[in-house]
Formats: sequence, structure tokens, C-alpha cells
Amino acid sequence: MVLASLFAGLMAICAWISIPVFDIAFTMQTFAVCLALLLLGGKWGTVSIFIYLLLGAVGLPVFSGFRGGIGVLAGVTGGYLWGFLSTGLCYWCAERWGKLPGLILGLLACYSCGSLWFAFYSGGGMGLILLRCVVPYLIPDALKLWLSLTLAKRIKKYI
Repeated sequence: MVLASLFAGLMAICAWISIPVFDIAFTMQTFAVCLALLLLGGKWGTVSIFIYLLLGAVGLPVFSGFRGGIGVLAGVTGGYLWGFLSTGLCYWCAERWGKLPGLILGLLACYSCGSLWFAFYSGGGMGLILLRCVVPYLIPDALKLWLSLTLAKRIKKYI
């Protein structure tokens, strides 16, 4: 339980590391989510993501841009925050297939949640949404995924 809480804190710190681009900022949240899942497993990693979302829902400034509250979760980029929870649930279900397939499936679920939510708010077509909300983030997210896998191998023996 302590580790789940610590990783929720790491997600908050990684959310504050952001570069605003288009409507959705580049953040390190994906890295923290992947690292939590790799080190804590599907169940407790998902719990840590839920704790992170709960902290933000009650108003603590744990989301990117030092924001918090239900308005952020229900806002234009809220689908990506809910997508982190779907990432955890997908990883938890696919954990038996291996870590990398579980993370890739989870990341696809996150992109799906965020893109559909963003499309609902913006009213744009899915082609445009994918070009604005997915394509620019594929390489950075692949690097974050690789970084989390690399660090998890080194850190796992200490947890």
C-alpha cells in the first residue's frame, strides 16, 4: 500500500514535468504509470493510478500545469487521465502475456480513451484527432516505455 501511494506521488511529480504542445502537453506521466505497473504489478500498479486520480479529483494540484479537481478529469484532456486507469486495467489483464505486450495494449487503451474523449469535446473527425492527439506522441511514449522497462529491471531487486 505504501508503494502504491509513493508511485501515485511519482505520477504527480512526472505530471509537473511538461512541455505544452498543441492542446495536450508532453508529460512524463506515461513513464510513471508504466514504471508503477512494472514494479508493483497489475493490481497494485492500477491501485496507484487510482490513488493518483483520486488525489486530483479532490482538488490537489497533481495534474499537468499544477491543476486539480473534477473539472480537469471532465475537461478536454480528461480522457487521457482516465486512459491511465484503462492502461492499468489492460496491463493487469494482459500481464500473463508479458510485460511489453501488456504495456503496449495499455498504451493503446489510453490513446483510445483520450482520443475519443478529445473528439467528443472538439467535434473534430477521428483522422484529425489522431494526427493531433496520437501521432506526435508515439515516439516520445515509446521512449518513455523503453525507459520504464530499463529502469524497472534495475530497480526491481530493491523493492
